Amino acid sequence: MKPIIKILISSILLAAFSSAFGQEKKVNYGNIPDELVAFDRYQKAYKYHFLEPVQFYGAGREKLPPTDIKEVRIGFLGPLEGSVLISLGKQMLQGSMLAVEEANNKGGYKGLPFKLMIHNDVGLWGAAANEVVKMDDEKVWAWLGSIDDIVSHVAIRATLKVEIPNINTGDPDPTFTETAIPWVVRNIPDDRQSSYALVNRIFKIDGHSRVAVIRSNNRYGRVGILHFTRSATRLGFPLVIEERFSDGETDFMEQLERIKKTSPDAIQIWGNAKESALILNQIRKLGMTQPVYGSDRMVSAEFLSIAGKSAEGIVTTCQYNPDANDPKLKAFKANYLKRFGQEPDVFAAHAYDGMNMIIEAIRKVGLNRVLIRDILTDMKTFQGYQGVTGKVVFDATWNNLRPIFMAEVGNGKFIFSPAPPLEKSDKIYKKVNERY
Repeated sequence: MKPIIKILISSILLAAFSSAFGQEKKVNYGNIPDELVAFDRYQKAYKYHFLEPVQFYGAGREKLPPTDIKEVRIGFLGPLEGSVLISLGKQMLQGSMLAVEEANNKGGYKGLPFKLMIHNDVGLWGAAANEVVKMDDEKVWAWLGSIDDIVSHVAIRATLKVEIPNINTGDPDPTFTETAIPWVVRNIPDDRQSSYALVNRIFKIDGHSRVAVIRSNNRYGRVGILHFTRSATRLGFPLVIEERFSDGETDFMEQLERIKKTSPDAIQIWGNAKESALILNQIRKLGMTQPVYGSDRMVSAEFLSIAGKSAEGIVTTCQYNPDANDPKLKAFKANYLKRFGQEPDVFAAHAYDGMNMIIEAIRKVGLNRVLIRDILTDMKTFQGYQGVTGKVVFDATWNNLRPIFMAEVGNGKFIFSPAPPLEKSDKIYKKVNERY
């Protein structure tokens, strides 16, 4: 088949998918802005991937529900002990708990209570698979989690083998749903969306051209920054330097001295809240006054507490607007504060939505894992599902492409606004031509 014919067929399939599943217009895979599609200014790709959802054609739909159970079990996997992400895992667990408690107050499932089967992930290679196998032994009908990139990737390999539906509510790794495992959906927008929004803000809106990056030396930092780096390069602004740090590190002066020597006009930090705040304070201590941008994990009370006055003017992204004027969101926040004595974060909110999606799926199709999987991946049911974090807009890999928000610190708190779309800018290309 000639390449041009393959391209035409791929375009037709993509258009058909978009039309069939309610998308207003054809979009690039991963919601990539047109001018950031790889090689698109030079030639079209020979082959496109992820055009159609992966289906499950195995057995299991014919299984009858059990008649001898006293509770409906749902699994949870999150960092609760032995991890730098404990505070995030606790929020994710609490969001899940609140959803289950509310469901049980409404009668559970046909009079049976829902019960969370809680499992800890510690980031050890392979350990997550053992936890998923334990969930299978516990006869859970679906499970929610996790946050850590490596844990999540390992866990879904196990869920493929034991065939348990999974909703991921905390791992933003862009490659997560590209594994094409038909038992997995994700309701939190990925780092790809954050990268495009930051590239738009830094290069197009704020007009910077020499950007330095300092990021965590783990999968979250490496994969998270990947699309930012690629997109900056495609616009003609490759990074001037990329430095790394380890989780738990407190002294970043060596990395920052090297960054300072490159004379960047902006700095991008990609890491967890604590390290990001410490880095920001040390940037200012060195007398560096450049604008600083960050990854979404900056959006936390911990970051604001550690960074103090240095946080003013910091710009990052958030997967939803926690200050939205939405009655459902306001009720969730009030109930969460009353139940747990703290404000919910992004992981709590998405876990609450994800657990409610599992509960709704069980109520619709009953106690059958394959049918639960079918309904979770049924575009007609959950495409446009309205949760406290906003609508679910699935692509063909079951990744949520819902528009995200910018978060900027002003007067000691984050102020949220919609992330504007990145459109072709002659101003950018003019600047690139002047450089070369």
